[in-house]
Amino acid sequence: MPRPDMTATTPSAEVRLEREGPIAWLTLDRPDRLNALSMRMLDELAEHLARLENSDARVVVLRGAGRAFSAGYDVSGESEEIGDAHTRSSVADRDRQAAYIDRFTRIWRHPQPVIAAVHGYCMAGATQLALFCDITVVAEDTQLAASPAIPLGGGFISPLWSFQIGPQRAKEMSFVPGRRIDGRTAVEWGFANTAVPAADLEKYVRELALSIAKTPASILRMKKLAINRVQEMHGFLTVAGMGADTDALIHTTPDVTELQELVKDIGLKQAIAHFRG
Repeated sequence: MPRPDMTATTPSAEVRLEREGPIAWLTLDRPDRLNALSMRMLDELAEHLARLENSDARVVVLRGAGRAFSAGYDVSGESEEIGDAHTRSSVADRDRQAAYIDRFTRIWRHPQPVIAAVHGYCMAGATQLALFCDITVVAEDTQLAASPAIPLGGGFISPLWSFQIGPQRAKEMSFVPGRRIDGRTAVEWGFANTAVPAADLEKYVRELALSIAKTPASILRMKKLAINRVQEMHGFLTVAGMGADTDALIHTTPDVTELQELVKDIGLKQAIAHFRG
């Protein structure tokens, strides 16, 4: 069983690190908010990855506590995404979005393979997080969405989906707010590697990680680097960076401002219900 790394995890941490032999388990730990992504959480994730770089861990597994992998970016009324939006310039907003990509890129550049073990909900920005991982294993009943349930931005998340599922399906996932697919469909479309029953997810991922760990660390590092270079030649990281520009531009539109104010006024759930009409 994984054991907590007490030197790396504090009681109030939003990301928990546990070790199990050659496996490092990183758990997103805001279960009361369905592990909604915050800059604090992503900073903690980056710190753990930096600590693991020179460790004897051979494989990293990223998962979520509670009922979800992650509900995506925190878009509650008091969040940095919504609550502080009116105070930011478009350039500051672009820099904030670029900071998210920078944190995700730490996974891409990490020398050890990173497996995303996805269950429950994997929504919007959480799918970005999974796409930067090396392998994605999903529970069959997982619900995945590229676009949030109300259109608060655009061009930041779904363009990355096009590398996995093709542009037409990426557009379908982007154009329909909150459009969902399940884990089985995610595999059929090419978003994920494998779908397993939810009860078997941890066991399957553990066995996969242990099989990967048999390969020497130096060889794993170069294999990952070589395959990532192919994706980079196709523009994966360029597209990720461009998304910050596009999203910041869309945030300046009256349509998005109106929806942001609606979330602050009546709350996210009510705003979604109002939007769906």
